[in-house]
Amino acid sequence: MIGILCILLFVQSDETITWSPHQKLHWGNFEGTPDYDSDAVAITASGITYGLSLKTYSNSDKIEYETKVMAQFYPQESWYLKESVNDTVLGHEQLHFDISELHARKLRKRLKQANFTKNNIRQKISKIYDQVNKELREMQEAYDEGSDYSRDYAGQVKWQKLIARELKKYENYQRLPNEND
Repeated sequence: MIGILCILLFVQSDETITWSPHQKLHWGNFEGTPDYDSDAVAITASGITYGLSLKTYSNSDKIEYETKVMAQFYPQESWYLKESVNDTVLGHEQLHFDISELHARKLRKRLKQANFTKNNIRQKISKIYDQVNKELREMQEAYDEGSDYSRDYAGQVKWQKLIARELKKYENYQRLPNEND
């Protein structure tokens, strides 16, 4: 008997934009309702999703699996104050999305390097995903602090260079469109 399991985590029914090196964000992508009580002038909602296709065999320890990891931008959760933003702020928001892509690549790398068994694959993938997500949140916060939310030009440039270097370092883990990992 063959068992098949498909899992797709944290996928919302709302429209999403998958990260691409050829498509940059524009203000028209930010469709959410602004929070006028916030100190922020723009918010980027982005993160990592993954899917798992798993085939197991009842009389064997053999497993076959494929994963699909994507960095996603959520337009309905992202917003901006039209009267308060400029191209610098948009660049800052794009880098938040790029940081999500960086961590999607890190997740792909760790999944490729992991050794899974029939009994631990779901738990191990979940643990790796949770760790990468923790690192993603920490980097997003450090980026906002290090660039003073785009107001520190030198800090912003430093972060742009850092993320460009890191994306290059992990370029072998960039997902091509319509490709499983």
